[in-house]
Amino acid sequence: MDIRSMQDDTPDLEAFFPYRLAIAAENFSRNLLDVYGREFGLSREEWRLIYLLAREEQITSLELSNRTTLDRVQVSRASQRLEDKGLITRSVAPEDRRLKLYACTDQGRALFQAIFPKVQARTKEVLDRMTPEGRTALNDGLKALSEAMNERPV
Repeated sequence: MDIRSMQDDTPDLEAFFPYRLAIAAENFSRNLLDVYGREFGLSREEWRLIYLLAREEQITSLELSNRTTLDRVQVSRASQRLEDKGLITRSVAPEDRRLKLYACTDQGRALFQAIFPKVQARTKEVLDRMTPEGRTALNDGLKALSEAMNERPV
């Protein structure tokens, strides 16, 4: 197959759904990074961990990786930084020494409570630029896509 026939059969990058979805998600995420990153000094990975840990008693390293889409190295590095800041604790799981247990400290929960309303406000600000129908369509589309992805054969 030559380049010309590939160009004819391949949609423009801006029309390619996986690219459009990735760009939209990245732009939305960067918008929120202005809140928790610039104002509070957290990375995207640190924010994801704090978000989960502030709402749970404790979580294993495996659960964190599965629920945040972060790999083990990202979880390890971000959790080390959060522990260094006094925002979380890490310990070895007694029932399976290969796993770590993570928990949010009172300082971490307080930080989460300071950040979360601002993240919610920024999210609302962005979503309010859409029509109510557009927001409903987005929610329905994300739900349908998530369900379709969960149903894919392994």
